[in-house]
Amino acid sequence: MTLEDLQKQIGYKTRDKGLYDLAFVHRSFVNESKDVNEHNERLEFLGDAVLELVSTTYLYDNFPDKLEGELTSWRAALVRKENLAAVAKELDFGSLLKLSRGEEKTGGRDKDYILANTLEAFIGALYLDQGYEKAKDFIDRHVLSRLDDILAAGLHIDAKSQLQEMAQEELGVTPVYELLADEGPDHDKTFLMGVKIGDDLAGQGKGSSKQAAEEEAARDALKKKSWL
Repeated sequence: MTLEDLQKQIGYKTRDKGLYDLAFVHRSFVNESKDVNEHNERLEFLGDAVLELVSTTYLYDNFPDKLEGELTSWRAALVRKENLAAVAKELDFGSLLKLSRGEEKTGGRDKDYILANTLEAFIGALYLDQGYEKAKDFIDRHVLSRLDDILAAGLHIDAKSQLQEMAQEELGVTPVYELLADEGPDHDKTFLMGVKIGDDLAGQGKGSSKQAAEEEAARDALKKKSWL
């Protein structure tokens, strides 16, 4: 897919093509390129803020009967890396990424955290190029539209808290988390965490932080034990 194909797919004619090119430049690419000296992390920083504002406003306006705590958990589920990566995959963002040879070899085009960060960078570029309303429209159509599926799958639930509650109630034990593996450079690591309930390795999960990986491991354990 080309950037022009993406523009047709989302229905926007860009003003500043350079912004969108930059949105797909991963940090690793800059280290190997003589011509490119800027990557997408500043756009990612901006896009993350736009995404949070749009998501927060949407939830506040559309669910007046929900309290802060519940809205916070819904927002967290909407903007979590796995959800954003799923959106990026649907839009085939991976094919547009500019990566180092090493990152390419390790499957960087399919890594959730790279795709999620790229989506945020794209939102940042869209905001700068088209303004708030167009960025909001994109987020509405591609991110917020997934809320019903998220709620139906229980992805808004604090999995670690629920697993601890169920393990103590059903088995009288407290889950213990441990690092099973990690990969990647210090600035770009992926962690594999396991959760043990007694002597049983009940679940595993990957994430760009140990906390995110623990949440995925807890969710995996809940599903396997039919506690979700």
